[in-house]
Amino acid sequence: MSFPLPTDTPAALGLRTDQLDRLVALIEKQIAEGHYPGCQIALARHGKLALVKSFGDAATQPDRRRAKDDTLWLLYSNTKVILASTMWALAERGAFRFVDRVSDHVPEFKRNGKGGITLLQLLTHQGGFPNAVVRKEAWDDHAKLRDVVCDFSLEWTPGSKIHYHGLSAHWVAAVVIEAVTGKDFRDVVRETVIEPLGLASDLFMGVGPAQAARVSDMHAPTDGSPQNDPDTNTPEWRRAGIPGGGAYGTARGMAALYQMMLAGGELNGHRLVSPRTLQYAIRNWTGDRVDEFMGMPMHRGIGPHLRGTTETIRGMGSVASPRTFGHGGVGTSYCWADPDSGVSFAYITNNRIPDPWHSWRLDHVANLVHTAIL
Repeated sequence: MSFPLPTDTPAALGLRTDQLDRLVALIEKQIAEGHYPGCQIALARHGKLALVKSFGDAATQPDRRRAKDDTLWLLYSNTKVILASTMWALAERGAFRFVDRVSDHVPEFKRNGKGGITLLQLLTHQGGFPNAVVRKEAWDDHAKLRDVVCDFSLEWTPGSKIHYHGLSAHWVAAVVIEAVTGKDFRDVVRETVIEPLGLASDLFMGVGPAQAARVSDMHAPTDGSPQNDPDTNTPEWRRAGIPGGGAYGTARGMAALYQMMLAGGELNGHRLVSPRTLQYAIRNWTGDRVDEFMGMPMHRGIGPHLRGTTETIRGMGSVASPRTFGHGGVGTSYCWADPDSGVSFAYITNNRIPDPWHSWRLDHVANLVHTAIL
């Protein structure tokens, strides 16, 4: 299967090669210093792929395996944008409206005072249950999953706060997808978004044995050095396609997904959604209200968030255009698109590093890309 974006040189696409050389040198230095075993980046502009590069190791234990351009990386919360794009398409087809209540489609979600929560509140992190948990017994048993999410209890009044829902809200969104389609949400994501956009070799909402050899192990820092993460390097985690943080993909796959958004909803000759749907979804629904988990305004859209004009913002670069939008993955990655320049960029690593270093390096990486744009 051919990749949906043709390639061209950075210079031909109006990108400064000296800044991109500095970007590559920065990543190589960070890997040499032991901050993360491996990394992959991809940069696209105006529907063409300008740069794909893999660095370091995809696995270190028990045997070393070098990262390659087809290596699949855990996307963590970049997953939320893949799931959101599925919901954009379903909404455009009339399956629901974002102003609908969750309970309009999953009636038992009314339990514990949750009957008034809208899909818009759910997906902009205003649902009121950020710490609710779906345990692994329900990852594959989707009848049990539906019952678990309907039993979630409120921690505060929906709509009264913005507080990042790391996994909980998107488990609910997955249940809504299954309710309106009658299918496993993983199949709906694949059939609605991934396959039609020509990304079936690059994005996976759930990874099975056939792709196991391509998957990069996830690491977490222990005593200052990366060690394999026992929570995510399991067949159960990889298969589950956890909708708020468990998809896998390549950097070029994520750069292409964002090129679809920059192109008004079309990629690979397939129109996923209309420009008007994108305008509705990728707008600042939360203003300059502070996300209490992030400690700053996040300018939440339905899926991606926007740079905006506040002094601080995560991941997309302090010098980014205010219209830049994207999302990150906890301690590892960020993917974004800039409508002013037509550039999309994906940066994915395999070591979950906490702040402040994580946000510091994201800003440096993103700013090198922004300043490469002519």
